[in-house]
Parts: sequence; structure tokens; C-alpha cells
Amino acid sequence: MGINYRIGELARRTQFPVETIRYYEREGLLPRPTRTAGNYRIYGSAHLERLTFIRNCRSLDMALEEIRQILEFRDAPQNNCDAAHALIDAHITHVAARVIELKSLERQLRALRRLCQPARARKECGILDGLEQVATGTRPKRKSVQHIPATHSG
Repeated sequence: MGINYRIGELARRTQFPVETIRYYEREGLLPRPTRTAGNYRIYGSAHLERLTFIRNCRSLDMALEEIRQILEFRDAPQNNCDAAHALIDAHITHVAARVIELKSLERQLRALRRLCQPARARKECGILDGLEQVATGTRPKRKSVQHIPATHSG
């Protein structure tokens, strides 16, 4: 018989919280484990390997739906990997778009930082004024930072 893990040990080995492992089970990303007579979950080496694979996908910032798809490719070794190529190409495009968004966000933050040099009393703080104006949509009293709407997911 292979190695068996309870959920706490599997969580420790994979560095996933217990609740995340249960969530992946509910979402079908991880096969349901067997249960002991006392109704404890018992996981095997296949669960450990699959969670490690999922962790690697998450480290590449893949969304759960992308992970679901790539697991389907992984579970069908008789097929070629064209679909995996297409998924990774789409993910590369998504990452490139996010890089552009983050660079725009960086420019906006740098412009906001330039509103208050050197540091001043709170009532004269260009950063706080700039942030209040972005939130309320009012016109700035001092030189302004152009607001670039956030399009990144958070």
C-alpha cells in the first residue's frame, strides 16, 4: 500500500492551507480522497503530486479555470499538447497585458509621489490631495496626476 496522508500533513507538505485543499476537492481539481472508518480524509501520493502540479501552475499566476484545463490535458496523455500550447500562449498574452497595466500604475504612482516634494504638513500634502481628488473626481488645486483607471483584478 502507498503512502497515506491526513489533510493536515498533506497541507504541510504542499504548503496549501487545509481549506484550499478542500476547495480544490469541491471544484473537482483534486480527486476526492478515501475516508477512514472515522470519516477522516486519507490522501495518497497521487494527491500530493497533483497538488504540487497545481502549486506550480499557481506560481505562474494561472487562474483556476486555466489550471482545470491544463489538468484535463495532463489527464489525457494520449492526446498531443496543442491545447496546452494554446492555453499557455493565451496566458502569455494575459500576462503581457498585465505588465502594461502595472507599468501604467507605476507611472501614476510616481506622478502622485511627485506632487509632494519635499514632505509637507498634512494640510499641504500633494499625495493626500491627489488621492482625495481621484476618489471624488474633483479638480486638483495644485499640479495634477492624470488618473489611469485600474483594469487589473484584485
